[in-house]
Amino acid sequence: QVRLAESGGGSVQAGGSLRLSCAASADNPYNYCLGWFRQAPGKEREGVAAIKVTRDSTIYADSVKDRFSISRDIKKNMLYLQMDSLNAEDTAMYYCAAKNCWNRYQRPSVDPDDIDYWGQGTQVTVSS
Repeated sequence: QVRLAESGGGSVQAGGSLRLSCAASADNPYNYCLGWFRQAPGKEREGVAAIKVTRDSTIYADSVKDRFSISRDIKKNMLYLQMDSLNAEDTAMYYCAAKNCWNRYQRPSVDPDDIDYWGQGTQVTVSS
């Protein structure tokens, strides 16, 4: 069982930055890959970035490469998403997510169908 709680959303002007945080509690946090997803009104949920806790391997959606950075603090059970150079297309509800990654062959994923646990979400609004 994994519990996820996001924070850090808000409103920002285009070109600005935000840092999202996710408190991720689990019986064994090393068994999971963690990620960020987003969903804009009228659109499907899409993956943004994901990370494997044990190996620090990461994956990003093409739309956010070189602008967003995912990181984790194992000791604090925290996941972060640093978002820079934000634009109006980044406006969405952002969700923290977890996928079972209990063996070394499993990889982080930005496919929503691969996710086992979801947080409640935090809203990000970028004004142009």
